Amino acid sequence: MLKLAGGDQPVTVRLRHASKSKRDRAEPVSVMYARGEVRHVGVFRELEDELCSFGAEGAASPDRADALVWAVSELGAVRRAAPKVWTV
Repeated sequence: MLKLAGGDQPVTVRLRHASKSKRDRAEPVSVMYARGEVRHVGVFRELEDELCSFGAEGAASPDRADALVWAVSELGAVRRAAPKVWTV
């Protein structure tokens, strides 16, 4: 467990090993965006620039975009794994 600077809530950090390319990891997340399942609140200029230039010839490695993909993938997995409650 880690603590955020200036925060009093612990943060869980899960270490991951990338077995796929950034492009392959981003594909399912791009589908989530297309379905309207992901939205941004606020302005993230550097991230948006990386998302727009992702895969462009000569573009820098999209580290912010890749971090976003990891986070959205984790949150999507948590949401999909949530138990469904049925009432009769």
